[in-house]
Amino acid sequence: MNNNKHRALLLAVLLAMGAYAAPVLAQQPPPPPSSTSAPATRVPWSSLSADQQKLLARFGSQWNDLPPERQQALSRGSQRWLGMSPQQRGLAQQRFQKWHSLPPDQREALRQRWEKFQSLPPNEQAAVRQNFHRFQQLPPQQRSELRERWHNASPAQRQQMLQQSRERRMQRMPMRPMPRPPMRAPPPRGH
Repeated sequence: MNNNKHRALLLAVLLAMGAYAAPVLAQQPPPPPSSTSAPATRVPWSSLSADQQKLLARFGSQWNDLPPERQQALSRGSQRWLGMSPQQRGLAQQRFQKWHSLPPDQREALRQRWEKFQSLPPNEQAAVRQNFHRFQQLPPQQRSELRERWHNASPAQRQQMLQQSRERRMQRMPMRPMPRPPMRAPPPRGH
């Protein structure tokens, strides 16, 4: 199984576990337009920096024909790209090439998982990211065994694994003592 498939599987497992995973910025699709938010505003070509215009030159002649959401995504993406080191750019290009080599159904499944992740409350997203980082720190053999175990499990077994994981997480949480009611002085004795 190649590295991208491992990451996709890991993301699915961690999201299902309420754990943590953070898709890399270069792979993040733009957020879907919300029916409750204001319509996206156009990004004038002239508002882009010279470096952004150079980077996005192939869109220059058709920039005004692009939907506002696409203009905003390209503007944000070009800003991120220009802020990356050469090493980060190389890694982003590799991820982009791997993404495009995936079959359309796998890309769609990843998009749906990403949207599911984005819909989680911030504390749950943080938990997913934390679990992802913990998983990445495991020895390769242990990661492989966990992936295989999850892949071979039935839906009922997966639910059981998730429940056990939640219980272990709860056991690791520090217990706070219950506050004691204030002590009352004994009633005075009659003389």
